[in-house]
Amino acid sequence: MNTLLKKEFGIDVLHFKKLNGYDNFNYHVKTSSNSYIFKIYPHTEELFNLIEAETKALLFLDQDKTQAFPIPIPFINGDYTKILELDGKATICRMLSFINGSFIGDINPTKNTYTSLGDFLARLDIKLQGFNNYTLRARKWEWDLQYLHLNKKYISDIPNAHDRSLVSYFFQQFEEIVVPVLPELRKQTTYNDANEWNILVNNENVSGLIDFGDMAHTPLINELAIAITYACYDKENPLEWAIPILESYHKILPLEEKELKILYYLIAGRLCTSICNSAHSRKTDPDNIYATGSEKFAWSMLYKLLATSPIGAENMFRKAVGMPIPKIKSEAEEITRRHKHVSPILSLSYEKPIFMVGAAFQYMYDNHGNTILDAYNNIPHVGHSHPKVVEAGQRQMAKLNTNTRYLYDLLPTYSEKLLSKFPKSLNKVYFINSGSAASDLAMRLAHAHTKHKKLMVMEHGYHGNTQMGIDVSDYKFNNPKGAGKKEYILKTPIPDTYNGKHKKKNAGSLYAKEAIEQVSNSIEPVAAFISEPVVGCGGQVPLADGYLKEIYPAIRKQGGVCISDEVQTGFGRLGDHFWGYEAQDVIPDIVILGKPMANGHPMGAVVTTDEIAESFSKGVEFFSSFGGNPVSCAIALSVLEVIEEEQLQENAKVVGNYYKSLLLELKKEHKCIGDVRGSGLFLGVEIIDEKNQKTNNKLAHHIKNELRNRNILISTDGPDDSVLKTKPPLCFTKENAKTVVYAIDNVLKN
Repeated sequence: MNTLLKKEFGIDVLHFKKLNGYDNFNYHVKTSSNSYIFKIYPHTEELFNLIEAETKALLFLDQDKTQAFPIPIPFINGDYTKILELDGKATICRMLSFINGSFIGDINPTKNTYTSLGDFLARLDIKLQGFNNYTLRARKWEWDLQYLHLNKKYISDIPNAHDRSLVSYFFQQFEEIVVPVLPELRKQTTYNDANEWNILVNNENVSGLIDFGDMAHTPLINELAIAITYACYDKENPLEWAIPILESYHKILPLEEKELKILYYLIAGRLCTSICNSAHSRKTDPDNIYATGSEKFAWSMLYKLLATSPIGAENMFRKAVGMPIPKIKSEAEEITRRHKHVSPILSLSYEKPIFMVGAAFQYMYDNHGNTILDAYNNIPHVGHSHPKVVEAGQRQMAKLNTNTRYLYDLLPTYSEKLLSKFPKSLNKVYFINSGSAASDLAMRLAHAHTKHKKLMVMEHGYHGNTQMGIDVSDYKFNNPKGAGKKEYILKTPIPDTYNGKHKKKNAGSLYAKEAIEQVSNSIEPVAAFISEPVVGCGGQVPLADGYLKEIYPAIRKQGGVCISDEVQTGFGRLGDHFWGYEAQDVIPDIVILGKPMANGHPMGAVVTTDEIAESFSKGVEFFSSFGGNPVSCAIALSVLEVIEEEQLQENAKVVGNYYKSLLLELKKEHKCIGDVRGSGLFLGVEIIDEKNQKTNNKLAHHIKNELRNRNILISTDGPDDSVLKTKPPLCFTKENAKTVVYAIDNVLKN
């Protein structure tokens, strides 16, 4: 190599050291008077042209003689780039001046450093406005943010399924929010790679930049997005560190409103680019530590961005540059507008209702820019806006949506997948549009099969909003405003081991015997017994152990069928079991599904046996205009796939056990917590008056509303509305659980 450098550049090398490089080789060369960087690359015509473009840019910038950027060093023949044969291979070679200074990555940068960085980049971008190069204009590659989609092919290289989903979510957001405005943005040549190992500093001031190999002709705002990404991604509160960069950049080169509106998504896009390329590099070149060095910080910041409201981030950016924050209507104005055409009978949650504008996984975002931890909503089962679910619906909606009177693949495909989760005896399925419709249909099946009308229901049970659903829901008909129990309804006490009369290990058997006695004393045979495995509106009450094991045979003995309402408990929420009835070691005759089955898309189902289906088929045709349509089936299929791929049932078990253990520890500290019950991510906390041990809905409501004020969602339920209920999306984490429990503790202590 010494001979080569002497021949080509006429220099005598005193010291020669190999440096790190992403996809080329770099060498630090020292002579008696100067230092250089000798760079070599595998030859391609495209790469040669790009290096030539970079050289022209560096020569253009060197006109100011600031010494802030590498200067191309010519070969003896005057060329700045040459193709030489090294080790038998055509190799692109070039020499640059060596720039002295400390990398930001090697120091502990202050906000003054980042103020200097914003100023430096703004002045650089102003200079580059005068540089035009058609090679750079034509360049389309993965590290240019406007071509983020080119990195999609690497998502599959990310080993963890939930991590893949997070990256896919931000890709979707980029396509939805950024791509449509790209044609409107200011474009120019930019440096495009202001990371901590390219920026040099001296006494808190940025003194130079190296490595111009990523230059691009791209939207100007991408320059800032990239700089902010690498300046902030290792910080505890990343976006706070973006403020000095934005402030100083804006003073020199003012930003436009449309640029600030997408900056959050551009930062996320750069993180995804880094993550995808690191994952791909680990797979294809596992020894390249340089290519994966930033991965840990990139993941950390991406998860923090998820927990940051896009509006909140935008408002922070606006404040930094002195741009006004858009005015929004007050909650009172929004409520007035809503009630103009929507009846107040549709209630609003919390003393201070929330205007939601977005949601992702276990977080929701309001119109004030707050991020709200959702520890309450069980309908977005695999997470709000889950990218696989969104994509499944979008793809199928663009292809075909029809009804079950036609043949199409998704109906049997989803049916097969869903029924694979059940025992062999439950092998027929009917699709409708909600859990309420499913409850209604389940009653029709029971009547058709047994020819009886009598129905046995659970105290405090709830099975939907249709007339039939209300008739079998003690929670509704027994309400002071309800219509009361119908003659054909037989209500049995809830087998509650906390508030009920039986509390010992044999409580389930004792409750069952009482229910069986009711059946025996009934003048008419019971057509069906319907219950939830965990009675939600009863206060998240799991049925006492062994209860169904004894009552199911008694119902069947007198000709009835057993119905398990899995609308809230199904699809792995309970952790140990995919279906709630499994905890009782029974197999029902009919299962009702709804709420989470399509992650918020309106879908329900009834699963039953051949025999019951045959009885039902003897009546009038059953048809649901929308039940089982291809779009619904595609979405529901994606939900099952996500549950499996991301092991969400196991997550519900592990996180749920941890969550419950924290709540039980909290119970030891606060006498107002009477009981902690449930399993997986379906938990209830009974709040009582510690003086008389009675229910305390006033305190329960106070806790619920105080948590809402701290941007955490839980709710209350139970006969006296005194039970805190928490049923979050199954992607909920241990850290999320700690956040909720810490907040409850803090409320109670204060």
